[in-house]
Amino acid sequence: MQLSIIIVNFNVKYFLEQCLFSVHKACAHITAEVFVVDNNSSDGSREYLTKKFPWVIFKWENSNVGFGKASNSVLKDLTGDHVLFLNPDTLVPEDCFEKCLAFFASNKNCGGLGVRMIDGSGRFLKESKRGFPSPLTSFFKMSGLASLFSSSSLFARYYAGHLPGDKTSEVDVLAGAFMMLSKKAIAATSGFDEDFFMYGEDVDLSYRIRQAGMFNFYFAGTCILHFKGESTQRLSSDYRKHFYGAMLLFVQKHYPTKRATLFLMTEAIAASKWLAALRKGDPTVATKKDLATAIVANQPVFTQCVQMVQHASPAVLLAGRISLQKDTESAIGTVDTIKESVRKHKIDQIIFCEGDLSFRDIILQVQQLKGKASFLFHAAGSNSIVGSNNKNARGIFITKP
Repeated sequence: MQLSIIIVNFNVKYFLEQCLFSVHKACAHITAEVFVVDNNSSDGSREYLTKKFPWVIFKWENSNVGFGKASNSVLKDLTGDHVLFLNPDTLVPEDCFEKCLAFFASNKNCGGLGVRMIDGSGRFLKESKRGFPSPLTSFFKMSGLASLFSSSSLFARYYAGHLPGDKTSEVDVLAGAFMMLSKKAIAATSGFDEDFFMYGEDVDLSYRIRQAGMFNFYFAGTCILHFKGESTQRLSSDYRKHFYGAMLLFVQKHYPTKRATLFLMTEAIAASKWLAALRKGDPTVATKKDLATAIVANQPVFTQCVQMVQHASPAVLLAGRISLQKDTESAIGTVDTIKESVRKHKIDQIIFCEGDLSFRDIILQVQQLKGKASFLFHAAGSNSIVGSNNKNARGIFITKP
């Protein structure tokens, strides 16, 4: 077995549905097994997912045991030469796993691998590559100096701003949203430290991989989509408690002589920013009610998608179909000229339907169209449409009642 994939689910059944369809396509040319550990979801995940994905090995926890503990709970059952920890709110291109495994094969010192990630609006996620926390790197991030000098190896160390996002590089920290490890790295680390309930466990595991004499790499040869807002609501008190608690735990564990300095600096600045954001609200939240929406699909899929869109709330103002072919009179444009169609028809929102259009092509289109419109996604065979354009709030899903 080449790859074992572990996904932890908690009340995101529609996003996980889309993720699993993309994972299935990405496993077409490799040998792989997929484990989903559910942390006692209350959204009907068990009933919704088990019949739809008989090839997935599900484990149902009786409580929310946290990300690290849930992931570790199936490590003893894995048979893959590599292990991928993958978030449920992700979409992966069809060639993603093959490319990652090929990188491992040609880089024997690679213990862990992360990839280029974009969010649901097409923006590059800076946490795709990071440096280890330290008093200075955390201070530079929280004070805004990292943003001001975004390419500096000194000031922008937190997000490894000195390393280009389009080039593969050795890095300190891998993101837990997509973290592929060799069997050797799993054996050396025994997986996540379960003292981390949520957040920080990826930083800690990355650190221990390095301590074991292996290297972590940011691999720019593939790109996945990660719906940031769905994993947590960043403006909530729970987020702040778990995130900054995890950072303190990491420092206490690995930098005991620096823990007070680091914690006081980061907590004071972060708390003030968090409160300011909470009072102000998130300016990226759309206030427009009826979004002029185009659906990118062939005619049969378009018809199916329209039946779901009719149940959307707030209502979707359907502008028409963007065809995958050039000789279709019933469409408002083609995928080859999608930018022109968006401009000409004043499109606010695009629904990408996977099927004749691959996940890889969809992710490429989203990167090229970022800032031009918002996006929703529908995998062939799924009963939902999902999207997330706001990192501070839950995502959007549309499904038949």
